[in-house]
Amino acid sequence: MAITARSLAAPARRCAAALAAAVLCAAAAPAAFADSPAPGASPKLPKGLYGSTDPQYDGVWRQSLALLAQDATGVRPADEAVDWLVGQQCADGAFTAYRADPPPSSRLRSNRGDPHQDCDAKTLRDTNQTSAAVQALAAVGGHSDAVRKGVSWLKSAQNDDGGWGSAAGADSDANSTSVVIGALTATGTKEAALPEKDGKSPYDALLAFRLGCDVRKADRGAFAFQAKDGKLAANDDATAAAVTGAMGKGFVVEPGGDAAKKTSCEEAAEDARGAASGGADHLVSAMAAHGHHLMSAMPGAEDRPDVGNTADAVVALAAAGRPDDARQPLEWLRGHSAAWAKQSGPAAYAQLILAAHATGADPRDFGGTDLVAKLNATGPKPAAQQNAQGQEAGQKDEGGISVWWVVLVGLAVGAGIGFLLSGRRKQNQL
Repeated sequence: MAITARSLAAPARRCAAALAAAVLCAAAAPAAFADSPAPGASPKLPKGLYGSTDPQYDGVWRQSLALLAQDATGVRPADEAVDWLVGQQCADGAFTAYRADPPPSSRLRSNRGDPHQDCDAKTLRDTNQTSAAVQALAAVGGHSDAVRKGVSWLKSAQNDDGGWGSAAGADSDANSTSVVIGALTATGTKEAALPEKDGKSPYDALLAFRLGCDVRKADRGAFAFQAKDGKLAANDDATAAAVTGAMGKGFVVEPGGDAAKKTSCEEAAEDARGAASGGADHLVSAMAAHGHHLMSAMPGAEDRPDVGNTADAVVALAAAGRPDDARQPLEWLRGHSAAWAKQSGPAAYAQLILAAHATGADPRDFGGTDLVAKLNATGPKPAAQQNAQGQEAGQKDEGGISVWWVVLVGLAVGAGIGFLLSGRRKQNQL
């Protein structure tokens, strides 16, 4: 729920909001949220795309997270934003980080066959980008065919160990495996029905990245990104991703979920929920050691706080049913994330919104910042937003009367027009 690479087109799950997509950033953490300078501004950005930087490595990733964060906070995204994402899908169901020449909007092609155009053999199909996109399209609704194709492609890309790499055929890693688990469960696949390959489940693959009981105490329960030369090295980003994935959760985690069961170190080696609990313990200890946040693992930036991965860790703790343990890291984010999010763009704002959402906090008042407004400002104007009563602006209430009509009538009465309307009614009755 960055790259070193989490969101990235790259594999993992949380690398850096800016890097977000470089599939071969595999070594680094996972996904698209890493603290690194954003790429230079693109001279011409596609209509409907969120953000102002070059989308080459994270276009689909940041678009997907933006849509998920908006949906989670009662914002209905602009049609053009959703259409752009749909148009990025290959005919086989996969997504890459960015396609500069996507097909026309699916809304315009609805009566002209398949809205997706095929991708050539050189197009790098990315499991992380695909997982993010199918979650986003499932959340906003109306694109079940695109979701179905995306899920089908993800299943086809499963490795023999039960896991997934950043691309079809790439070695499995904890981040990519976790992101795909989240995509499958978020789009309706029951955990018990997750696909297996050669008798291996996605959870079997995740557990293979868990550091066991024979390592130093500080690393027990952590997860590695991948095995290097047969050895596992604790990786906080991979641990946050794995905890969320082991709990069967996607990017959007609802507050108040069941807690991961506590098990012994030995038992956790065979139990995904137990491994999630151990991973959560590791995250709590790692953040406490640095003032309730994680430190960057990026080369040359080891002395810097990692805002993105701290947000991922908050989501992971919420997924594991540990809201009390997430409270202090969340407070740290309130006071230290504004500058990072402003520099990193829509994926970063979305990441913070999802951390607030998972813990029941208000993303519209996050350390004095309205994260939802900031995110909305990075893309096309939303189609609608919910008001305090949970209704969309302009939506009809239960009596069938437009909310805005009630407001207009109230204003009219205040201006004396109410008397005119009343007089006309009386004349009609005579």
